[in-house]
Amino acid sequence: RRADGPGSERAMRVLICEDSVLLREGIVRLLEDEGHEVVAALPDTTDLAERVALDDPQLCILDVRLPPTFKDEGIKAALLLRRSRPSLPILVLSQYVEERYAAELISADGGALGYLLKDRVADVAEFLESVELIGTGSTVFDPEVVAQLISRQRRNNRMQSLTERERSVLALIAEGKSNQAIAQILYVSPASVEKYITSIFHKLGLEGDDSGNRRVLAAPDRLERVQVRG
Repeated sequence: RRADGPGSERAMRVLICEDSVLLREGIVRLLEDEGHEVVAALPDTTDLAERVALDDPQLCILDVRLPPTFKDEGIKAALLLRRSRPSLPILVLSQYVEERYAAELISADGGALGYLLKDRVADVAEFLESVELIGTGSTVFDPEVVAQLISRQRRNNRMQSLTERERSVLALIAEGKSNQAIAQILYVSPASVEKYITSIFHKLGLEGDDSGNRRVLAAPDRLERVQVRG
């Protein structure tokens, strides 16, 4: 579906913040061909707040990882925009599914929101439709992001089923402690530790095997507790 040109009611003023020159210029071309006006195309967030205030975009497209550290500059900028300009629609682009960032955006107050993997830009029609939907107030998430968030929620629910003692045992497993060491630290018998571990693996849905892989698999799940409680 194409806009009817610069005078179309669906045409928007769009600000882009993407460090990759090829991707940035490619998005600019796609949007301008669709009749939208790209008011700014920035390589980083240095002048983002100023340009948003000056150009008053109707949609802001941000990469998750931007200079100088390429960690979370884009997501931090998106969260700031959702606080300072809650009505501004935001589309976040990411190379990979990053559950924590997606969850932070969802939990933050604000208006229309999109979170798409960069591969989606290659499907021009789908990408442009997503831009239009987000610009008109809809929330659009990449199916892979949704799947990961659902999986994460299931893991979190399993973590909440653990008792405080089981959480303590799991924390020590994550630190690489042996059953004997855990028993000494918690002042319980090794047999009790084994019972706790069996219960933990059952609640986390970790099947039994002969390789000890369950202890390794349990450690990342333990780290999810921080996010559940936060």
